Amino acid sequence: MKRCHNFNAGPAVLPVPVLERIREELLILPGAGMSVLEISHRSKTFEAILAEAEARLRRLLSVPDTHRVLFLQGGASLQFSMVALNFLPRDGVADYIVTGSWAEKAVEEARKVGRVNIAATTKDDGYARIPKPAELRLNPEAAYVHFTSNNTIFGTQWATEPEVGAAPLVCDASSDFLSRPLDVGKYALIYAGAQKNAGPAGVTIVLLREDWLACVPDGLPTMLDYRTHVKNRSLYNTPPVFAIYAVGLVLEHLEAQGGLAAAAAANAEKAGKLYAAIDSGGFYRGTAERGSRSLMNVCFRLPNPGLETVFLREAAAAGFEGLPGHRSVGGVRASLYNALPMESVAALVDFMRDFARCHG
Repeated sequence: MKRCHNFNAGPAVLPVPVLERIREELLILPGAGMSVLEISHRSKTFEAILAEAEARLRRLLSVPDTHRVLFLQGGASLQFSMVALNFLPRDGVADYIVTGSWAEKAVEEARKVGRVNIAATTKDDGYARIPKPAELRLNPEAAYVHFTSNNTIFGTQWATEPEVGAAPLVCDASSDFLSRPLDVGKYALIYAGAQKNAGPAGVTIVLLREDWLACVPDGLPTMLDYRTHVKNRSLYNTPPVFAIYAVGLVLEHLEAQGGLAAAAAANAEKAGKLYAAIDSGGFYRGTAERGSRSLMNVCFRLPNPGLETVFLREAAAAGFEGLPGHRSVGGVRASLYNALPMESVAALVDFMRDFARCHG
C-alpha cells in the first residue's frame, strides 16, 4: 500500500518523519525500556517530554513569560464551557464574534453561564466572509471578546485578530494554530485542539495570560478551573501522554523546517495553487469571499450536486481522502494543513483539471 493524499479536516495529516519516529520508538522509548504508551505520567521520562514540548511551543510562538502553557483534554468543545465558567461573571456580559458553526457552539455554552453580546455575525451571508472592522459592535463592559480564527466548515479565516481595545481577547485557534506566526501577547487566552497542525487528537493546547486568573471565581468544579491545571502544570489528572509526546515530535519537526514563518509561506503557496485552479475556467466556484478565504480549508462547489457526487467518488478512487464538505453544507473541502505536501495539492489540481475537461 502507499499513502493516500490526505485532505481530512481533522484528525488530519501528520508529517511522515514524525510518523516514522513514532513507529521507531513505539515499542521501546529510548531511555525508558518500555513504550510511551506504558510510561507513568509521574515519571521523569514524561516530565522531560512535557517540559520539552512546552519549551518548543514557547520558542515557535515566542510565548511571553506572562502566559502559561497548558495541555488539557476535552477538545475545543470543553473550552467553550471553561472560558465562560472562569471568566464570564454571572451578572456580566461577554462579546462573541460569530463566523461559523463552532462559534455558534461557543455562544451556546457561554449563555449557560452569563449574558452574551453578539458583537458581529455573518450568518445572513452564509458565513462566507469575515466581518469588517466597522461591523463590530463591542460592549464596553464585556468581560472578554471571543472569536474563532479559522472556520473549517465554511472556509474563512481572519487575516489578523480583530481590534478590541483593552478587552481581554480569547481565540479558538483550533484549525489554524501553528500555521503562521502569532503575537500571543495580544491575547488573554488561546485554545486549540491539536488534531489539525499540532498532533493527534486527544490533547488541547491552552495559552493563558497568568494575571487573568485573578478573575476566576471560587467554587468551580476542580477540573473546570484553570487554576487547577496551572498549579499542577497540566498534571492534576492523568494527561494524554501519547498525544503530548506526538505533539512534541511535531513541534521538533516544525522547528527543523524553519519555524512558523516557513510554515506560513508553504501554506500560502499551497492555497494559492488550489484557489487559482478553482478560479480559472468557471467550472469550480469557491464558497468564501476572496478577502476572507482560508489558507487551511478550501471550500468549493461544482456546477450541480450530481457532479459533486461524481467528483467525490472519482477522487476517492484516485487516492484522495477527506474531500467531502462538512455534512451540514456539502460541497467539496480540501484541508491544507502544515503536513500536507505540495505534491498532494498538485495532484488534486491535475485531477480537477482533468475532471473539468471531461465534465465541463
